[in-house]
Amino acid sequence: MTQALSRVDRIPRLSRLGWLMGLYAENYLHLVRLFAPDHLHEGRYASSVGDGLDLYLDVIECHRYTVELRMTYGILDPLTGEPDPSAYVRLYRDARQVETTHCYVGRRWQDVVGMYPPADELVSHRLRMNTFLGKWLEYLAERGHGVATLCRTDEGGETGVLM
Repeated sequence: MTQALSRVDRIPRLSRLGWLMGLYAENYLHLVRLFAPDHLHEGRYASSVGDGLDLYLDVIECHRYTVELRMTYGILDPLTGEPDPSAYVRLYRDARQVETTHCYVGRRWQDVVGMYPPADELVSHRLRMNTFLGKWLEYLAERGHGVATLCRTDEGGETGVLM
Protein backbone atom coordinates (compact mmCIF):
# COMPACT_ATOMS: atom_id res chain seq x y z
CA MET A 1 0.00 0.00 0.00
CA THR A 2 1.34 3.39 -0.95
CA GLN A 3 1.72 5.88 1.85
CA ALA A 4 0.47 9.38 1.19
CA LEU A 5 2.77 12.18 2.27
CA SER A 6 1.32 14.47 4.85
CA ARG A 7 0.86 18.10 3.83
CA VAL A 8 3.73 19.18 6.14
CA ASP A 9 6.13 16.71 4.53
CA ARG A 10 5.51 18.22 1.08
CA ILE A 11 6.42 21.78 2.10
CA PRO A 12 10.14 22.40 1.59
CA ARG A 13 11.95 23.57 4.69
CA LEU A 14 14.00 26.74 4.68
CA SER A 15 17.35 26.55 6.41
CA ARG A 16 18.46 29.31 8.78
CA LEU A 17 20.98 30.45 6.17
CA GLY A 18 18.22 30.52 3.55
CA TRP A 19 16.08 32.56 5.95
CA LEU A 20 18.97 34.99 6.46
CA MET A 21 19.45 35.42 2.69
CA GLY A 22 15.72 36.08 2.41
CA LEU A 23 16.02 38.80 5.08
CA TYR A 24 18.88 40.38 3.13
CA ALA A 25 16.72 40.52 -0.01
CA GLU A 26 13.70 41.85 1.88
CA ASN A 27 15.78 44.54 3.60
CA TYR A 28 17.17 45.56 0.21
CA LEU A 29 13.66 46.16 -1.11
CA HIS A 30 12.66 48.15 2.00
CA LEU A 31 15.80 50.30 2.03
CA VAL A 32 15.81 51.04 -1.71
CA ARG A 33 12.11 51.88 -1.63
CA LEU A 34 12.61 54.22 1.34
CA PHE A 35 15.84 56.10 0.58
CA ALA A 36 17.31 54.86 -2.74
CA PRO A 37 20.81 54.82 -1.18
CA ASP A 38 22.33 53.28 -4.30
CA HIS A 39 21.76 56.68 -5.98
CA LEU A 40 23.17 58.84 -3.16
CA HIS A 41 26.67 60.30 -3.02
CA GLU A 42 28.99 60.00 -0.04
CA GLY A 43 27.98 62.30 2.79
CA ARG A 44 25.38 62.84 5.49
CA TYR A 45 21.65 62.99 4.90
CA ALA A 46 18.84 63.76 7.34
CA SER A 47 15.21 62.74 7.21
CA SER A 48 12.76 64.72 9.30
CA VAL A 49 9.03 64.05 9.59
CA GLY A 50 8.33 66.62 12.31
CA ASP A 51 8.21 64.22 15.24
CA GLY A 52 11.43 65.51 16.81
CA LEU A 53 13.28 62.28 16.03
CA ASP A 54 15.33 62.92 12.91
CA LEU A 55 16.98 60.02 11.13
CA TYR A 56 20.54 60.38 9.85
CA LEU A 57 21.82 58.39 6.93
CA ASP A 58 25.59 58.52 6.46
CA VAL A 59 26.75 57.23 3.08
CA ILE A 60 30.27 56.19 4.04
CA GLU A 61 31.56 54.74 0.77
CA CYS A 62 30.19 54.05 -2.68
CA HIS A 63 31.76 51.38 -4.85
CA ARG A 64 30.74 49.85 -8.13
CA TYR A 65 28.84 46.97 -6.52
CA THR A 66 28.41 48.07 -2.90
CA VAL A 67 27.32 51.05 -0.81
CA GLU A 68 28.40 51.29 2.84
CA LEU A 69 26.17 53.36 5.10
CA ARG A 70 25.11 54.00 8.67
CA MET A 71 21.62 54.75 9.92
CA THR A 72 21.09 56.44 13.26
CA TYR A 73 19.04 58.95 15.19
CA GLY A 74 20.53 62.06 16.77
CA ILE A 75 20.38 60.35 20.18
CA LEU A 76 23.66 59.68 21.99
CA ASP A 77 24.27 56.81 24.38
CA PRO A 78 25.07 58.36 27.79
CA LEU A 79 27.79 55.78 28.50
CA THR A 80 29.69 55.78 25.20
CA GLY A 81 28.65 59.13 23.71
CA GLU A 82 27.99 57.34 20.40
CA PRO A 83 24.74 57.45 18.41
CA ASP A 84 22.28 54.80 19.56
CA PRO A 85 20.48 53.02 17.93
CA SER A 86 22.87 52.75 15.06
CA ALA A 87 23.12 50.22 12.23
CA TYR A 88 25.98 49.83 9.79
CA VAL A 89 24.63 48.50 6.52
CA ARG A 90 26.19 47.19 3.31
CA LEU A 91 24.06 47.34 0.17
CA TYR A 92 25.02 44.90 -2.59
CA ARG A 93 23.84 46.41 -5.88
CA ASP A 94 24.49 43.36 -8.03
CA ALA A 95 22.99 40.79 -5.65
CA ARG A 96 20.15 43.14 -4.61
CA GLN A 97 20.73 42.45 -0.92
CA VAL A 98 21.30 44.53 2.21
CA GLU A 99 23.32 43.18 5.13
CA THR A 100 23.56 44.70 8.59
CA THR A 101 27.25 44.32 9.43
CA HIS A 102 26.97 45.59 13.01
CA CYS A 103 24.55 47.57 15.12
CA TYR A 104 26.62 49.61 17.56
CA VAL A 105 30.04 51.21 17.53
CA GLY A 106 32.48 48.69 18.98
CA ARG A 107 29.90 45.93 18.77
CA ARG A 108 30.91 44.11 15.62
CA TRP A 109 30.03 40.46 15.44
CA GLN A 110 33.55 39.60 16.59
CA ASP A 111 33.00 41.67 19.77
CA VAL A 112 29.71 39.89 20.48
CA VAL A 113 30.35 36.25 19.56
CA GLY A 114 34.18 36.09 19.46
CA MET A 115 36.65 35.52 16.66
CA TYR A 116 35.83 31.86 15.97
CA PRO A 117 32.17 31.31 16.83
CA PRO A 118 30.31 28.20 15.81
CA ALA A 119 28.51 28.76 12.50
CA ASP A 120 25.09 28.37 14.14
CA GLU A 121 25.86 31.14 16.65
CA LEU A 122 27.10 33.50 13.92
CA VAL A 123 23.98 32.90 11.79
CA SER A 124 21.78 33.51 14.86
CA HIS A 125 23.53 36.81 15.55
CA ARG A 126 23.16 37.92 11.94
CA LEU A 127 19.49 36.92 11.96
CA ARG A 128 18.87 39.14 15.02
CA MET A 129 20.70 42.14 13.52
CA ASN A 130 18.96 41.89 10.17
CA THR A 131 15.55 41.31 11.74
CA PHE A 132 16.18 44.50 13.75
CA LEU A 133 16.98 46.38 10.52
CA GLY A 134 13.85 45.10 8.80
CA LYS A 135 11.62 46.16 11.67
CA TRP A 136 13.34 49.55 11.88
CA LEU A 137 12.84 50.15 8.15
CA GLU A 138 9.16 49.23 8.43
CA TYR A 139 8.80 51.62 11.37
CA LEU A 140 10.49 54.44 9.43
CA ALA A 141 8.15 53.89 6.47
CA GLU A 142 5.11 53.98 8.77
CA ARG A 143 6.33 57.26 10.29
CA GLY A 144 6.63 58.83 6.82
CA HIS A 145 10.40 58.81 6.26
CA GLY A 146 11.54 58.42 2.68
CA VAL A 147 13.23 60.01 -0.32
CA ALA A 148 10.86 63.00 -0.11
CA THR A 149 11.98 63.78 3.47
CA LEU A 150 15.70 63.19 2.85
CA CYS A 151 17.98 66.25 2.75
CA ARG A 152 21.73 66.39 2.30
CA THR A 153 23.57 67.92 5.25
CA ASP A 154 27.14 69.04 4.60
CA GLU A 155 29.85 69.63 7.21
CA GLY A 156 28.96 73.32 7.46
CA GLY A 157 25.51 72.42 8.73
CA GLU A 158 23.70 73.56 5.57
CA THR A 159 20.90 71.39 4.28
CA GLY A 160 19.32 71.07 0.90
CA VAL A 161 16.34 69.10 -0.40
CA LEU A 162 17.25 66.29 -2.79
CA MET A 163 15.78 66.43 -6.26
